[in-house]
Amino acid sequence: MIPTRYSYCPKCGGKLLARTMADQDKPQCESCGFVFYQNPIVGVAAIVLCDGKILLGKRNASYQGLWCIPCGYVEWKEDVEEACKREFEEETGLAVDLIRVYAVHSNFHNPKQHTVGIWYLAQVKEGQMAPADDLDEIDFFGYDELPSLAFPTDHKVIEQLAREGLL
Repeated sequence: MIPTRYSYCPKCGGKLLARTMADQDKPQCESCGFVFYQNPIVGVAAIVLCDGKILLGKRNASYQGLWCIPCGYVEWKEDVEEACKREFEEETGLAVDLIRVYAVHSNFHNPKQHTVGIWYLAQVKEGQMAPADDLDEIDFFGYDELPSLAFPTDHKVIEQLAREGLL
């Protein structure tokens, strides 16, 4: 048996071990048999466009000083669309209506946590722009004036927007 990055079972406290190198991301408890699948976390982001520009936020915690499409994690038992609206409003002060899913990508930028991101096209319905939570600043940027981005997948999404003539 091979030691894994998690040592103990969340169900019974028994020792978690992987049978093979291929099983390292799904160790099994030697006491109760529970398999600890290490699945990606789901993140959501809202894309707001206005006059050929995209709304971005300057991060103040992880990836401090870099910019991103306002985003966050889906909470346990939370619908992905509601999570997107909640996260966007918490970070920008703006309530949005979601138009449609625009892109879905695996995020591998953080080697400690694989995430899957869902980007929605969104439209502001009310509120006042006011950065909060993980963001220090928010502003609109044209494609030719983009600041340094925190996440490679945001870059992919912005490139797609530009190719499609949305940005």
